[in-house]
Amino acid sequence: MCKRPGLVVFDLDYTLWPFWVDTHVDPPFQKSSDGTIRDRLGKTVRLYPEVPAVLEKLHSEGIPLAAASRTGEIRGATQLLDLFGLNRYFRHTQIYPGSKVTHFQRLSQETRTPLSEMLFFDDESRNIHDVSKLGVTCILVPDGMNLAVLQQGLDAFARS
Repeated sequence: MCKRPGLVVFDLDYTLWPFWVDTHVDPPFQKSSDGTIRDRLGKTVRLYPEVPAVLEKLHSEGIPLAAASRTGEIRGATQLLDLFGLNRYFRHTQIYPGSKVTHFQRLSQETRTPLSEMLFFDDESRNIHDVSKLGVTCILVPDGMNLAVLQQGLDAFARS
């Protein structure tokens, strides 16, 4: 059996959705009867297309998930997780400005998961650089989260 992560952590902005929640959209958000999510100005907001499949795959395999974001728009990010139905996947969230290093130290404490047993996906090289120093397997997400990037991360973790 392949070595599996004890916790998979996702950044939010430009990893799960194609925008910065604190600058490119205007909270609060609303979900219409047809399931479309729009910001205060009526702009439609979406996840990257394969995000639900990525999260469902990990969830179905029993791998715990967490979200870690440095956004200052805590309320908006949290609201989007709820409206997109992603809260059912994320057992833990660290959403506040500051260092991703702090997010991971807190996640390790909360989950009792060693940093070396975590897999992290983020679109920003600086976060990958900082978090990898902690012993976390980190994968840069250049164009949004998808199943191929997930497999790349799982393969890298298995080799670690």
